[in-house]
Amino acid sequence: MKFRYYAGILVLAIAPAPLWANPPETNQAASAQKAAFEQDRADILAMAGNYKVRFDMQESTAWRADYEPRERKISGGNEVVRVIEDTGTKIILQHLLVVDMGDGKDFIVKHWRQDWEYEPEDILVYSDRHSWALRPVPAEQRKGQWSQTVYQVDDSPRYAGIGTWETEAGVRRWSSNWTWRPLARRDAVRDPVYDRYYAINRHSPMPGGWIHFQDNTKMGMVEGKLEPIVQEYVLNTYTKFDDYNVKAADDYWSKTKDYWAEVRASWDKAFASHRGVTVEEEAQTGTVISGELLSMGTKIADGEMDAKAATLKARTLIADATKPGAVQTAQK
Repeated sequence: MKFRYYAGILVLAIAPAPLWANPPETNQAASAQKAAFEQDRADILAMAGNYKVRFDMQESTAWRADYEPRERKISGGNEVVRVIEDTGTKIILQHLLVVDMGDGKDFIVKHWRQDWEYEPEDILVYSDRHSWALRPVPAEQRKGQWSQTVYQVDDSPRYAGIGTWETEAGVRRWSSNWTWRPLARRDAVRDPVYDRYYAINRHSPMPGGWIHFQDNTKMGMVEGKLEPIVQEYVLNTYTKFDDYNVKAADDYWSKTKDYWAEVRASWDKAFASHRGVTVEEEAQTGTVISGELLSMGTKIADGEMDAKAATLKARTLIADATKPGAVQTAQK
């Protein structure tokens, strides 16, 4: 800042900012980062909608000579996906299955949930049987990254990964790091020789919908050591489709969303208290309290239970199931 005289008048002369103070390449980098962030958000938000889903599961390569891969299994259904929270850097998508009961009625299954967070400080990972832990993500490893945390039907945790949305060969995709995850129901109900997966998770938008691809190494204990048993490939295809009772899913959510918000809050409290959570897994529904939590949601939707009473009971169920020693006591 300098003062100068011009025609006998004292004026203030402000020197222009030096080029290094705000170089063009800095502005370009910031613009590119913002554009990438907005594209990522658009791809995540685009997963919301009404879909016909095809689940294609194939055990392929046996990693042990004494294991025979199972036959390919294909199933499907109608699924509604809704954005239930969007803060900008965090997006929550709730899945709701609409099941035709064949009697003119449709039954709603609160299905899985996926939380996306930009540059998260930690992620909730599956650490061992019945256990999940909050793992810090170093600052240099989270820059430009999105985490995806998947929750089970009762909002208990399932798995989490972190990765970058990118475009390769004209295809947009998000790929996770290698992550541990518990058995899915399709396997857990069979009492298999493996008891967890080590997997990579991918999501890609496609014309008319999106795909969810899983590359699962099924792992089991062999002579006290975790060993690979068989490789599995899962391709879940979500194709835009409205010709089913979408309204039934939206009505269910309208009636139960406050209850499920309180359930999520109770789980979050448990995660924060223990830097993770330990809760007993159960083959049919995911956790030992899942059936009751889901049943109360259905009763609220059907007008058979008061939401406040259900919320109080849910808080107690979650607190009791996640307190230290609860899993050991239940197993005994």
